[in-house]
Order: sequence, then structure tokens, then C-alpha cells
Amino acid sequence: MKLHEVKFGTACAITAALLWVLCTILVLAMPSLMLSLTGAMVHMQLQDMGWHLNLAGALLGLLAWVLAAGFSGG
Repeated sequence: MKLHEVKFGTACAITAALLWVLCTILVLAMPSLMLSLTGAMVHMQLQDMGWHLNLAGALLGLLAWVLAAGFSGG
């Protein structure tokens, strides 16, 4: 079985994009719950920090993760 690098990289990029959009929607819908969940995952108290999410940051993060996943997967 041969691994097609371009197809695999594209699949990684699409998966990263879908996960990023899902997480962004969850943060917008339930910011305090997502902050608490994130703090529990990294074993830190993040409640005092708060989220600072705007459209430019969300799009820049989406682009960065898509490129990173696409190039590392392919």
C-alpha cells in the first residue's frame, strides 16, 4: 500500500480546519466552560485570564494550523 503524501497532507489540513472551527464555535458559545476545560487539560488555573477571541485571531489561528497540519502530514 502506497501512501499518497499530497492526499494525506490535504486530509490532515482539512481535519485541522474542522477541529479548529469546532473549538472556536465552542469557545464562542460557552467561554467559561471551555476555559475551565482547557485549564484542567493543562493543569493550570486559567479562570482569571479570560478569552480574547476576535475574528482576525480566529482566522490567523485557522491558517496557521491548516498550514502546519498540511505540511507536517504531507
